[in-house]
Amino acid sequence: MYAKNFYGGNGIVGAQVPLGAGVAFGHKYKGDGGVNFALYGDGAANQGQVFEAYNLAKLWSLPAVFICENNHYGMGTSQERHAASVDFYKRGDFIPGIHIDGMDVLAVREAIRFALEYCPENGPLVYEISTYRYHGHSMSDPGTSYRTRDEVQEVRQTRDPITGFRDRIVGAGLAEITELKAIEVQVRKDVDADVKKAKADGEIGVEELCYDIYEENLGGDVRGVSPWNWWQHKKTQKAINL
Repeated sequence: MYAKNFYGGNGIVGAQVPLGAGVAFGHKYKGDGGVNFALYGDGAANQGQVFEAYNLAKLWSLPAVFICENNHYGMGTSQERHAASVDFYKRGDFIPGIHIDGMDVLAVREAIRFALEYCPENGPLVYEISTYRYHGHSMSDPGTSYRTRDEVQEVRQTRDPITGFRDRIVGAGLAEITELKAIEVQVRKDVDADVKKAKADGEIGVEELCYDIYEENLGGDVRGVSPWNWWQHKKTQKAINL
């Protein structure tokens, strides 16, 4: 999944962090004032390549923000069991670190605003944005085998970012509760309609796995899962100019 200024994810845990440092190097090289935000979880925070990226980013004063999205569980392992130190914002050592309440929409906005001003002139930052995962890590994870239902419910009731922000803007007289309820109802309708559309749509053919691999295909057909299985490369859309 790529879009303008969004460089996708990575199947290797933590691998997006050095890639983010590379994008930040590109911003510095071109002098365009851009800042890269490389996001990773608390489980990935122990990867060696994360610290290598820290080192180069500081050495070259790159406009990079290394953001640990700490939901307190690396898959099913609590942060206390997988990390000797759970102060992830201090992991940069020689890079300034900031702890941010990820359940506060305004706190996150201000942290990002600060980074955009700070990094082009002063180099990298390490952020720990503390948040929480209500559901399991994947479809096969019930999410309750390594934590209690009471724990999840307590976070929902006391720290939920949506209801918390709703209460703040209603309390400040910026919105009426009826307006927000109408938005919520419409969002649910939109989601239900999109889910219904997705479930009704037919499965694509396996040959489409090899579509749009190259912007300009110079090598002919593409090898499939076996040496004797080749697929025709087909261009169906133009690449986005990033």
